[in-house]
Amino acid sequence: MKLKDLKKDFITKLSITYQKEEILSFFKILCEEYLNISPTKLLLAGEELINKEQVDMFSKAIIRLLNEEPIQYILETTSFYGLDFICTPSALIPRPETEELVDWIIKSETNGITILDIGTGTGCISISLANNKGFIVDALDVSSSALDLAKQNAKQNKVDVNFIEADIFSYVSDKKYDLIVSNPPYVRESEKKLMSKNVLDFEPGLALFVKDLNPLTYYISILKFADKNLKTNGKVYFEINEYLYNDIKALLLAFGFININLKIDAFGKDRFVSAKKV
Repeated sequence: MKLKDLKKDFITKLSITYQKEEILSFFKILCEEYLNISPTKLLLAGEELINKEQVDMFSKAIIRLLNEEPIQYILETTSFYGLDFICTPSALIPRPETEELVDWIIKSETNGITILDIGTGTGCISISLANNKGFIVDALDVSSSALDLAKQNAKQNKVDVNFIEADIFSYVSDKKYDLIVSNPPYVRESEKKLMSKNVLDFEPGLALFVKDLNPLTYYISILKFADKNLKTNGKVYFEINEYLYNDIKALLLAFGFININLKIDAFGKDRFVSAKKV
C-alpha cells in the first residue's frame, strides 16, 4: 500500500467520529511515530510504500480511535514542557494548560527552593520543575500505579524527584517546604455531562472528580498540611476549577494567606492561583 492510499483509508474510516482537521492531526502524529515521517516531510510524501506490519499498526490505531481512546494512551507517550512522558491510564494525560502553571512557577521563583507536588500523576509538574533552576522536589500521590509511572518518567528524563506514596488526607511529615503545588481533582460530578467520552471512559476518575457538596475537599486538606509544613513566606500554587475561584480565594484567606493572585489560562479561563503564607 502507498502512503497516499493509507491516508485516504485513515480519513474515510475515522470520518464517522471525528472532524477532518482532527483526523489529519492524528495521521501526522502516527506517521511520525510509526513511520518516522515528520509533519514537514509528510506534505511532500505520498508514493512511499508502506509494509504490512506498518499498515497493521495504523489499523489497530483506527480501532482504538473509533472507540474514542485518547491518542496519548494509544502511543503511550506525550510531550509536556519540552520533555517526553510515558502516558498510561494509571494517570491523567498532562494538559497544555498545566504547562502554564509550571512556567509561572519557574519564572516567578528563585533557584534551589524546596517544592512538594501533591497528586503528581505522571510526574509532569514535579519532573518539569526538578529539571529547572535547581529546584529540590518531592512528589506525592495516593496511587501506587501512578507513582510507578512517575518514577519511570523521572528516570527517562534523568531527573531526581523524591516520590512519596501517601494520602494527603492523612499524610503527616516533619519536612517544611518553600512551595507547595497541586493540580488536584476539581471537576464536580455534575460537570461530567460537559466532558467528552475519551476523558470519561479512559482517564482515572479518582484524579478528576469531586462531590458537588464539597468540591474544595482536596484544597482544604492541602492547606491544612501547608499550615504545618509550609515555611513562613512560603507559597502555594494551585490549578483550579474555573467556576470556583471566589471559593478558593475565600478558603486561602481563611487559612491566613495573602498576596492571592489569579492567572488566566490560554483559553481565557480562571485556572491558576498563587498565595503566600504569613
